[in-house]
Amino acid sequence: MNIVVLEPLAVEERKLRQLAEPLIHRGDTLTIYDHIAKDEDEAKKRVADADVLIIANSPLTGEVIRAANQLKFISVAFTGLDHIDLVACKEREITVCNAAGYSTHSVTELTFGLLFGLLRNIPACDQATRQEKTKAGLVGYELYGKTFGVVGTGAIGSRVAELAMAFGCKVLAYSRTQRVELVKKGVQYVTLEQLLEQSDIISLHTPLTPETKHLIHKENLKLVKPTALLINVARGPVVDSEALAQALHEGRLAGTGIDVFEMEPPIPSDHPLLHTPNTLLTPHVAFATAESMERRAEIVFENIIKWRE
Repeated sequence: MNIVVLEPLAVEERKLRQLAEPLIHRGDTLTIYDHIAKDEDEAKKRVADADVLIIANSPLTGEVIRAANQLKFISVAFTGLDHIDLVACKEREITVCNAAGYSTHSVTELTFGLLFGLLRNIPACDQATRQEKTKAGLVGYELYGKTFGVVGTGAIGSRVAELAMAFGCKVLAYSRTQRVELVKKGVQYVTLEQLLEQSDIISLHTPLTPETKHLIHKENLKLVKPTALLINVARGPVVDSEALAQALHEGRLAGTGIDVFEMEPPIPSDHPLLHTPNTLLTPHVAFATAESMERRAEIVFENIIKWRE
């Protein structure tokens, strides 16, 4: 079988070939591309003879999928699958497998990085220090004792909840499925409305589905405390950006930390969240650490090996 790595995976080619050795030993071939295809025509040429594709988070359209006549399996070096045309995969009976769990620690850690940046005014403090200023106007807030709302208690949301408790927070959660182990540790599951009303910190960790698109919207943002902070390291469209920007401009929310948008960076200059107060933005880097990149490469090849068995 011909295995095609369609885009860079942020690890050395030597490491990828090492991980592929069990497959190469049985006669499979490995083609690795070190840059993203410039357009669909180039992507079609790359997948034309592929039996197996490895992709990260670049969009994979139905047109490209249908051009891969031999394609049987897609191993995704990412957690979400919303960037893949799954309808086309179903039509062609192509198996799709993600890299669940590879970024749990990295995304969790950036969640708190954004949060502390907001709570303690870290970007503004840095600028004040460089400009020979003092702490005037930069007194921050403690996380200890706050009510921390976690929306979505999968692997990442569960880890965030655990760390929030370690920081001395009361933790509320809203999720499709309640985790007994979290309840035993003291997490209280509530409705989304209750979580928004009561939380000082609102942290989003839900996948993007038709049900979760604009889960946070204009009407339920009216429930939020004006002193609350909202963190989104999940998927951009889970939040209505226009509504969030309006709430920030009107002082109905104290601040927000955003790593994900409706599109992959670069973010257009007219995006509403580029012009809001008390906003800390990162260019979709929550998953991106040296450790997580290596971990996901290991998982995608493990998935192929298991599928081949």
